[in-house]
Amino acid sequence: QPTDASGAVSMTSENIDMTLASNELVFLNFYAEWCRFSNILAPIFNEAADKIKAEFPEAGKVVLGKVDCDKETSIASRFHISKYPTLKIVRNGQLSKREYRGQRSADAFLEFVKKQLEDPIKEFKSLKDLENLDSKKRSIMGYFDRRDQPEYDIFRKVATNLKEDCQFHVGFGDAAQAMHPPGTPIIVFRPDVALSHENDETYTGSLTNFDELKVWIQEKCVPLVREITFESAEELTEEGLPFLILFYRPDDLNAIKDYKAIIEQQLLDEKQNVNFLTADGKRFAHPLHHLGKSEDDLPVIAIDSFKHMYLFPHFQDMYTPGKLKQFLQDLYSGKLHREFHYGPDPSSNEVKHDSTAKGTSPPESKFKELGPSKHRYTLLEKDEL
Repeated sequence: QPTDASGAVSMTSENIDMTLASNELVFLNFYAEWCRFSNILAPIFNEAADKIKAEFPEAGKVVLGKVDCDKETSIASRFHISKYPTLKIVRNGQLSKREYRGQRSADAFLEFVKKQLEDPIKEFKSLKDLENLDSKKRSIMGYFDRRDQPEYDIFRKVATNLKEDCQFHVGFGDAAQAMHPPGTPIIVFRPDVALSHENDETYTGSLTNFDELKVWIQEKCVPLVREITFESAEELTEEGLPFLILFYRPDDLNAIKDYKAIIEQQLLDEKQNVNFLTADGKRFAHPLHHLGKSEDDLPVIAIDSFKHMYLFPHFQDMYTPGKLKQFLQDLYSGKLHREFHYGPDPSSNEVKHDSTAKGTSPPESKFKELGPSKHRYTLLEKDEL
């Protein structure tokens, strides 16, 4: 494709690796010619590419690329495309875990790219500035001698890749002096103290190794227990793991702190099998009603398996060691489902099929409805959940 051509650049197995490696931001549209939603998006994405090129003309900054998945099957499978159109972001050669799921208009795409290219790090002039940080957000502070240190360049790159997960702050020279010996930069994690029982922690790894620093910051910034909102539900649902959800009263932050601490202590080895979530019980009143609960019953814990929802009988039982873990085990073994139909399992192993058992099923999943919508995408694997 000649360089003066307008619209998004067609990506092929010949040019994609070079494009990803040589640009700060590559925004990719994975489409199929036969897909109606892809065809609606195509002219909008091309228009956005032209607007973005006008705004950021310098080479190596940003490219909008499009991938015809029927022609470029190896690229499509490398990026695990399961629906059309899918919009993904590659930053500094690294694929962002989050897809673009926002509005599909040329202006929205331009705004999004501007935001992606903003400096992710806020500079503080004195340590006093750090006293008023948002205590519901996780932060990373860097204390450096000078902006042109190679260590700072690595810190900035990591911050660019993880800025949706943490707030990044930096101080140079005098502003940071009290915090670190000259010549030795220091990087510190500060947790969301309003929502967790965690403590500050200082990075002890290599300051010149991008991967090592990124792994550490990612571990600190992407929490084991995440908040589900209507905005994040599609993404979380698409991860395909059952949800263990604490529905909390908005003014009851202690329930959140305790729930997180118990999961950290007792359920760490379950994180491959389940997504640990918190949900504002006021905003998610609908799933609660579905479980036969109301706002007055909060806090409430439940599982959504994407087929059914199951209630953890008593919130207070969370404080009994092993109870929450058993609740998950009972989901995997099918016990929750059986007991819903037939009452408590008998102590022997046979399931008694009681003819008086009520012929109802556990409440249907409510979160499955918040997954990728067939009004926005052509889904390739209908049974992905």
